[in-house]
Amino acid sequence: MPSLVDADDGNDHQPFDPISNIVRLPSPLLSSCHPITLKFTDISYRVKLESRSKSNLRHMIRGSGSTAQVPTATIEERVILNGVTGMANPGEILAILGPSGSGKSTLLNALAGRIDGHSLTGSILANDRKLTKPVLKRTGFVTQDDVFYPHLTVRETLTFCALLRLPTSISREEKIVAAETVLSELGLEKCADTLIGNGFVCGVSGGERKRVSIAHEVLINPSLLILDEPTSSLDSTAAYRLVVTLSGLARKGKTIVMAVHQPSSRVYQVFDSVLLMSEGRGLYYGKGSEAMTYFEGVGFSPSFPMNPADFFLDLANGVYHVDSVTEKEKLNMKQTLISSYNDLLAPKVKATCLELDKTSTTPKDMVIMGGHYPEQHPPVTSISMWFSHFAILLQRSLKDRKHESFDSLRVVQVLAAAMLAGAIWWRSDYQDIQDRLGLFFFISIFWGVFPSFNAVFAFPQDRAIFLKERSSGMYTLSPYFMARVVGDLPMELILPMVFLTMIYWMATLKPDPVAFMLTLALVLGYVLVAQGLGLAIGAIMMDAKRAATIATITMLAFVLTGGFYVHHIPGCLAWIKYTSITYYCYRLLIYVQYGEGKGISSLLGCSNHWRHATASCKFIEDDVGGQISAMASVGILVLMLVGYRLLAYLALSRIKLRTRQ
Repeated sequence: MPSLVDADDGNDHQPFDPISNIVRLPSPLLSSCHPITLKFTDISYRVKLESRSKSNLRHMIRGSGSTAQVPTATIEERVILNGVTGMANPGEILAILGPSGSGKSTLLNALAGRIDGHSLTGSILANDRKLTKPVLKRTGFVTQDDVFYPHLTVRETLTFCALLRLPTSISREEKIVAAETVLSELGLEKCADTLIGNGFVCGVSGGERKRVSIAHEVLINPSLLILDEPTSSLDSTAAYRLVVTLSGLARKGKTIVMAVHQPSSRVYQVFDSVLLMSEGRGLYYGKGSEAMTYFEGVGFSPSFPMNPADFFLDLANGVYHVDSVTEKEKLNMKQTLISSYNDLLAPKVKATCLELDKTSTTPKDMVIMGGHYPEQHPPVTSISMWFSHFAILLQRSLKDRKHESFDSLRVVQVLAAAMLAGAIWWRSDYQDIQDRLGLFFFISIFWGVFPSFNAVFAFPQDRAIFLKERSSGMYTLSPYFMARVVGDLPMELILPMVFLTMIYWMATLKPDPVAFMLTLALVLGYVLVAQGLGLAIGAIMMDAKRAATIATITMLAFVLTGGFYVHHIPGCLAWIKYTSITYYCYRLLIYVQYGEGKGISSLLGCSNHWRHATASCKFIEDDVGGQISAMASVGILVLMLVGYRLLAYLALSRIKLRTRQ
């Protein structure tokens, strides 16, 4: 950027890049085809907060009629950003410094086009044009949190990202080559086949995870790369190596904007430009090498040699002490810094932006026309793109969730339940109606609760990744949802098949292949219905604890009204029975084994006048015969199978994304 103070514009302060020694592959994809000059002027952002003023406790207790105070709601307006101005140029790193709560992340979200509404004012221009979708598609945004699928390797993560995010004009092979190139450029070759991991799965280190986050965005070959505190939780050496890597990307013509909380002195020397913020206001903007000179000129200089970044943060926090300055004069010191900036720097910054508006030689159409990758193949239709995204997401889901679905504890749990139930109902007699009805209801309970509780955590656990990828435009909701649902089918149906096969023949249920296949189809369909119920609850709540609580209450109501424990339910609660998935599965299991009950009723002699004398006849009358037809039960379960998933889809579609518009 043009200097605001007379200084050398050279890059002599740039440190040696150790990462370049390990780069082996050419990287034409990482060279910026369309450089972006980002200018932001007088950026302000306000949010409205509702606060309730509570009445005096004594008045609340006494409640003296009209004299008692009534709690009122007041709306307060909080200023997050207040007239922030600056500029970022291609080939440079703009570092935004400031203490926590100074508005750094909010400013980055505004620059990335992720804040909408009238609360944001000011001007944000890319190559002297407003932010448009073509520009935002060339903007990479690295969030502060590194969110990935833990059971995928680094190479798999970047490969799936390339397949989903790169243009359809590029072939699959070229996308994989692009992922390998970025892998090499960012020094991730050594950990390429290591799992990403999380708090429960061993994986890559913190510095490597942050490099993967950057690679995730670099894959789209952005002209503008915005990073929110990429050095957080890293030691000084790892942070320095990471910033040096970003400096290498900047030298390829990219514009880098990053928020940094407390950089080391080595990291600070890499920055080309610095924006210092405090409480949403700017205290300094200019070259990093000129910042100390500026603050000395306005009367603030350290009493001993120290890291410039530490000195600036002290000033931004108002805790810097020189001579007679005391704790009571903190506010005055901040006001002095703000006034100095507004009087000395702000006019020069704005004048520089306006001057570049007139003298800029960058074609304005450069970021509007064309793209990062040449058109080498015919454009792909939306239907073909949908199926392509579906196939990629399905493959990724199968790779990541195979560790969870076939977890040894889950397998042992199902096998143990099957063995125990098979032993208890070992070779049960066809005429022991009461015992067999207990077995049918146990199957209904187990395969209603087990899959629903596993599915209820699916969307809440994926929430962070889902929001991140959807906000960056990797895919639409429908292919993600279908891949999630279809990907669960083979994994979630194998264990029920093993369970039923074991228990069916151990309990010597109806020895008929047709009856066995009908029972198996019924249980598998019931598992899908229960899973859909869990998905719907999880998608609506989007909170694991709340969703688990709702699922517990729902399944408890379904079990109690399932038709085994109570036959005569009070009229005000009878409707719950007809919403119970357990009820319909239980009725159909009985129907497959005993039909409408005429055969077993004749066999036991329940058609005679003493039919009420035996318990078996009572069970035939209350449980086996009548109530609801088999076709009606099947139809209702099919409606639930579709309805619960449709409800989950609608719930996900209502989630607000930080879209780029």
